[in-house]
Amino acid sequence: MAENQQKACPAKKTSIGGQALIEGIMMRGPEVTSMAVRHVSGNIVLESWFTGGKKRAKFWTLPFVRGIFMLVDSLRYGYKCLMKSAELAGLEDEDGNETEEKRPLTQADVERFRREAGKDVTVEVIGRVEDAPEGEKSENDAVQGDAPAPPKEEKKSEKVLLSVLMGVSMLVGVVLAVGLFFFLPTVLFNLATSAAPSLHENVYLRAVFEGLLRIVIFVAYLALVSQLKDIKRVFQYHGAEHKTIFCYEHGSELTVENVRVQRRFHPRCGTSFLILMLLVGILISMFIHVSNPFLRTLIKLLTFPIVAGVGYELIKLAGRKDNLLTRIISAPGMWLQRITTREPDDGMIECAIAAMKAVIPDDPEKDNW
Repeated sequence: MAENQQKACPAKKTSIGGQALIEGIMMRGPEVTSMAVRHVSGNIVLESWFTGGKKRAKFWTLPFVRGIFMLVDSLRYGYKCLMKSAELAGLEDEDGNETEEKRPLTQADVERFRREAGKDVTVEVIGRVEDAPEGEKSENDAVQGDAPAPPKEEKKSEKVLLSVLMGVSMLVGVVLAVGLFFFLPTVLFNLATSAAPSLHENVYLRAVFEGLLRIVIFVAYLALVSQLKDIKRVFQYHGAEHKTIFCYEHGSELTVENVRVQRRFHPRCGTSFLILMLLVGILISMFIHVSNPFLRTLIKLLTFPIVAGVGYELIKLAGRKDNLLTRIISAPGMWLQRITTREPDDGMIECAIAAMKAVIPDDPEKDNW
C-alpha cells in the first residue's frame, strides 16, 4: 500500500507529523495515530488508533485557534505514549536492574499488550513471537490463595505510582519553566535598568531583552540535556522520524536504505514550533506595558494561546510553501535541530518506518496540507 501511494504523490507536503519517544516514535496522520516502540526483547511493538480530534467543534479548526488545540492534543497523546514507551522499552530501576527480562516475546505477552492497550487500539508485534512455554500459566490462571498479591495487581500499583511521579515531575517542570522563561527575565531587566528610568520604561527594549534571554536559556538547556545518554537516543529517534517523513514526501519506498540517506532537518518540526513561539512572544511582549514581574508573568501566560496560534500558522505555512519567506521562517528551527536531532541507527529507522506505514491514508488526497 505504502509503495503505491508514494509513487502517486512524489514530493508532496504531507500532514503527517511525529514525535520521538523513549526507544520509539509516535506518528500522527490525518486518520490514524501510531506508536512504534523497540521492546526489550528486540521486537517492535506497534500500536495504532484513530487520530483524536477529528470530530472536534468547528471553532477549534479556525486559523489561529487550531494551534492551541493541536498543542494541547499533542501534549496529551505525547504524555500517554511516553509512559507506554517507557514501559515497553524496559526502564531500569534505582539499582540498575532491568524491569523486564530480555527474552523472546510469547503470544501471552501479545495478548497482555492488547488487553492493556484497550479495545480501540490495534496492537501488532513486528518480529519473532513464540508460543508460551508448556506449563506456563497466564495471569488469569494464576493460583490465588496464600501467595503474594497477583502480578496484575502489582503491575497496576506500579503504573499508578509511576503516573503520580510523572505528574509531580511535570508540575515541578511547569513551575520551573514559568520561573525561568517568564519571571526571571523580567526581574533581570528591572535590575539592569533600575538606575536608568528611560531604559526601564522602553517596552521595545524590554521585550527584546526578555525574549533573547528566553531563547538563550532554551538553547542552553537543550545543549546541556543533549549530552545525557538517554536524551541522545531520543534525539536519534527524532532524526529517524524526520528522515522517514522526508522519504515519504519524496515518493521513495520506505526502506532503511532509502530513509538513511535523507536529511534529518525538517521545516515542520516541534523544535521549530517552539523557537517560533519564543520569537512571536517577543512581538507580543511589546504590547505589554507592565513591569511588575508577577503581573507581567500572569499577562504573558494569558497571551500564550495567541503565541501558540500564530506559531502554528507559521509552521503550517512553512510546510505548504517553499520560498524565501518560508525559508526565513524555518531557519531558526532548522538550525536548532542540529541539537535536537542526531543520526539514527538502522533499528531506530525500522521503528520510524513501522510507525509511518501505519498512518499513511488509503486516499493520498487526505494527506495534503
